[in-house]
Amino acid sequence: MMSEHPEATLIQLVGIDVDGTLLGSSGSVHPEVWDAARRARARGIHLALCSGRPAFGSALEYARDLDANGWHVFQNGASIVDVASGKSRSVPLPVDVVQGFITRARSTGDLLELYTDDEFANESDSALAREHARLLGVPFEVRRFESLVHAIVRAQWLLSHEQGRLMGSVAHPDLEVSLSTSPLMTETTFVGITRAGVSKGSAMRAVAEEYGVPMSDVMYVGDAENDLSALQIVGHPVAMANAAPSVLKVAKRTVDHVDAGGLAQALELAMAGG
Repeated sequence: MMSEHPEATLIQLVGIDVDGTLLGSSGSVHPEVWDAARRARARGIHLALCSGRPAFGSALEYARDLDANGWHVFQNGASIVDVASGKSRSVPLPVDVVQGFITRARSTGDLLELYTDDEFANESDSALAREHARLLGVPFEVRRFESLVHAIVRAQWLLSHEQGRLMGSVAHPDLEVSLSTSPLMTETTFVGITRAGVSKGSAMRAVAEEYGVPMSDVMYVGDAENDLSALQIVGHPVAMANAAPSVLKVAKRTVDHVDAGGLAQALELAMAGG
C-alpha cells in the first residue's frame, strides 16, 4: 500500500535499471547513489530494481541494498519477486519454445542461458560464458539444461552485436524479445526472451499494483532498449545521459552520465516530485 509518510512526494515508486544506470563502466555504483536511495526510502518512496539480470548473485544484493523489504524485477520482467518473503509473480516460457532453443544452441554452438527464478544453466565452457558468470556475481558452472528443476522463465542468447540485431528483428507471436548491453561486456548483445506480454513495463505495472501506486506516480530510470516498455508507461520517464537514442527520445528528463552519478540526480528529482 502507499506510504502515509507526511513528507511523501507525488512520486511513490522508482524503477531502477542496473547496467548503465545503477552500475557504471567500472562495474561499481557511484558513491552518491546509496545516500540518495536511503533518503528516498525515508521519504516513503519505494525503490524497485528492474533488471535483465536474474534474481540471484549480485543483482539480488543490489535489490536488497535498495529495499530489503520490497518488490523487485529481474529477467526483463519474467521474475517479479518480493525479496523478503519470497513471494513471486513470475511468468514461465512455453515448454516447446524452450526445447527449440536448446536444440538450436546444441546445433549452432551459440551461447544460450536458461533461467528459473533462482538458478540458471548453460552448456558452454567458453570465455564468454565465464565472463558473464563473473558479471552476474555467481560461480561459473557448465550445467545441462535438463538439470533445471523449476519452470524456465527466461532464455538469453549472448551474441555479437550483428547477430543480436538479426535475432531481435525476427518476430514471434508467443514471445517478447529484448536487446540490451553492458558497459562491462562491450562486444556482446544480450538477447533476452520471455513470454509474450512480459517485459519490464508489465513487471513495473505489477509492482505498482502491489504497492497501490498509480502509474502516473511512478518514475523509471534507464538507458537501454529493454527499458523502453517501462519508460513508455510511467508518469516520469528518466534517461541517463549515456542512454540509447531511442531511450533519450521517450524520456521527459535526462540526468547525468552513470559515471557522474546520474542515478543519484534522478532520485533527487523523485524526492522533489519529478
